[in-house]
Amino acid sequence: MAPKVDTQSAGAVAAADASSQFSMDPVFHVLKVVPYSFLRPPRLRLKIPSVSLPSAMTVFSLVLLTYFMVVSGFVYDVIVEPPGIGSTQDPATGAVRPVVFLPGRVNGQYIIEGLSSGFMFVLGGIGIVLLDLALDKNRARSVKVSYAIAGISSVVIAYVMTTLFIRIKIPGYLR
Repeated sequence: MAPKVDTQSAGAVAAADASSQFSMDPVFHVLKVVPYSFLRPPRLRLKIPSVSLPSAMTVFSLVLLTYFMVVSGFVYDVIVEPPGIGSTQDPATGAVRPVVFLPGRVNGQYIIEGLSSGFMFVLGGIGIVLLDLALDKNRARSVKVSYAIAGISSVVIAYVMTTLFIRIKIPGYLR
């Protein structure tokens, strides 16, 4: 059931609103009304700028670049400022060797590690896009086969390399 509207209180609110317009501070009234009695705003003939939509390839490129930056840990690299590449000392020879992956720490990375992992994820995503393009019925058979081969190889390379990266990062994982 809908609530009843009190007509007396509604009328009182309307009267209070009407009286508040006329009970304005006189100084504020002078500042509000007097300047506009002799000043006129200029007539501007401004044209609204027309913004055209970006092409589909531009949007795809921006989305792919954003995806690369997110999965490669760009925010982590900016906040933590890890070294670009690490180093370790060979126990047998005493020589210092470069290390690309930070072993044993799942929540830490070198900059090159993040970029290479991000590239592999993007390569896998591009492979899936190529596989989708291979299903287009309006393309020639040779082009469809080329897209399919490139897509399958991209996905397989990305999967194998990402698995290898995880095994380097976490020794004994998936064994």
